[in-house]
Amino acid sequence: MFRILVVDDEERIREVIREYGEFEGHQVLEAKDGMEAVNICKEQDFDVIVMDIMMPKLDGFSAYKEIKKIKNIPVLMLSARGEEYDKLFGFEIGIDDYVVKPFSPKEIMARLNVIVSRNKKIQNDSNSNEIYEFDGLVIDMLGRNVFVDEVKVDMTPKEYELLFYLVKNKNVALTRDKLLNEVWGYDFFGDYRTIDTHIKMLRNSIEPYRDFIVTLRGLGYKFEYIK
Repeated sequence: MFRILVVDDEERIREVIREYGEFEGHQVLEAKDGMEAVNICKEQDFDVIVMDIMMPKLDGFSAYKEIKKIKNIPVLMLSARGEEYDKLFGFEIGIDDYVVKPFSPKEIMARLNVIVSRNKKIQNDSNSNEIYEFDGLVIDMLGRNVFVDEVKVDMTPKEYELLFYLVKNKNVALTRDKLLNEVWGYDFFGDYRTIDTHIKMLRNSIEPYRDFIVTLRGLGYKFEYIK
């Protein structure tokens, strides 16, 4: 069982997700706008949040940014639009997943199960005290820190996960499907732009060492370091 916060200004959508969540044995709370969601998160903890983008008082993206300041809770965003910009912006600020309305409640629950399971696995993996050094690029798995020429770099949660996975599989060719399954935790319906966007963001974050992440044309990527 895990705790879910559903944030949407449409009561029917909140009810449907709550019904399916409670049917699977989870505890579900509701908020009707972003402002209420932020206030609830100040007082309570959740394993995952389902958040609409377009809401009164405070939109989903802004609410997520505020919540991130106080707690690290994975988020699945809902939107009535399928705009690529919305998806990319959401991933850039660190959301875990994105679903376009109308949606299947069963799919929502399946995605939430994957998000929570993956988040718990990441927390468990953090017990492994591993520090990798590649010239001036230092990656501290336990501390979840990345340093570029002794300067700490701030990245989105997905950038960290993607970099850690690439590094743990150093010099191994990884297909986009493999990265989607291992880092995102499920088949992302063949939307390879998700991977490519995060690789671009990651390269920008480790700028002087961006060439360590090699593009394998027509296949995927690998973290290449031979010394």
